[in-house]
Amino acid sequence: MRKRLEPVALERERCAASGSSSSGAAAAALDADCRLKQNLRLAGKGPAEPRRAADAGMQRALGRRKGLWFRLRKILLFVLGLYFAIPFLIKLCPGIQAKLIFLNFVRVPYFIDLKKPQDQGLNHTCNYYLQPEEDVTIGVWHTVPTVWWKNAQGKDQMWYEDALASSHPIILYLHGNAGTRGGDHRVELYKVLSSLGYHVVTFDYRGWGDSVGTPSERGMTYDALHVFDWIKARSGDNPVYIWGHSLGTGVATNLVRRLCERETPPDALILESPFTNIREEAKSHPFSAIYRYFPGFDWFFLDPITSSGIKFANDENVKHISCSLLILHAEDDPVVPFQLGRKLYNIAAPSRSFRDFKVQFIPFHSDLGYRHKYIYKSPELPRILREFLGRAERERQH
Repeated sequence: MRKRLEPVALERERCAASGSSSSGAAAAALDADCRLKQNLRLAGKGPAEPRRAADAGMQRALGRRKGLWFRLRKILLFVLGLYFAIPFLIKLCPGIQAKLIFLNFVRVPYFIDLKKPQDQGLNHTCNYYLQPEEDVTIGVWHTVPTVWWKNAQGKDQMWYEDALASSHPIILYLHGNAGTRGGDHRVELYKVLSSLGYHVVTFDYRGWGDSVGTPSERGMTYDALHVFDWIKARSGDNPVYIWGHSLGTGVATNLVRRLCERETPPDALILESPFTNIREEAKSHPFSAIYRYFPGFDWFFLDPITSSGIKFANDENVKHISCSLLILHAEDDPVVPFQLGRKLYNIAAPSRSFRDFKVQFIPFHSDLGYRHKYIYKSPELPRILREFLGRAERERQH
């Protein structure tokens, strides 16, 4: 009996052991399945994180681009608004156009003492102050010929004034707009002319440099007339030539026309980089390029110049001038176009007022690079002046 029960008990133990092991295996399988699903979920999360980060970065980049475009659009609208507002502003305030023509508020080079021309290398130059009108004072520089350099050291104004009566001819130089009588290219020209044996007298118009007064075409012309008369009162029979550059050519022809009308013409007139009249020059100036084809350009920009009393009509003045005329102009002049100088010559040459005098036009090729204010560098300039002014002097004597 015991023997029969033992196999049954053993069988039950085997079954129990078998059941126990099978349930453990099932539990292990279930745990493995859970871990697999968890790993799959974790694996699924991985790529989503960079995608969300990339999307956020893209949105920030788009935001920055939108912000940049918004700022650019604001700037563009501001520029366009300013572009359309300027013509109306100039039309309503003609004085703005006058200031742009004179540019007397632009003082270059900066920080120089106009009372000390020697600081600019002009050791044979004296600084004067003359008074053309009440409440108007103009600063004048007088440079004697280089051959008198040593004698001029330490001399006072009286010595310089007496020197004008020497046998050396005199050039009254009328500078253009902007800057002062101490401008670099102007100083270099004084040196060239002085080395050729000329006295050079130059000045700042009222409102320029350290000169006192309000700029105007009439005032500038009167200042030039006052200095010319001051020179003639001291120079005796010495020839006096007038040299105008750029805007100074307008002052020069105004002056010479007036001198010819009162029958006291200068001995010759030299115009460097001249224009025909201020309206044509303003229309041709580089600053006007962005408005040149603007509807109503003449009405907006040119008429205010005329209403301000500014004409500088070289083309009209040369018809009333009776003295020798020399025109110098560089083909690559970016400020006063070469064709305006040529046009002025074509107006002057056949004029009856010049029938007894020489009218000469000297162009300087663009390859030379003299542009608007560097003709003084030309090695041909001494010969040109010597031949032209020598002939003018012979004409004066006859």
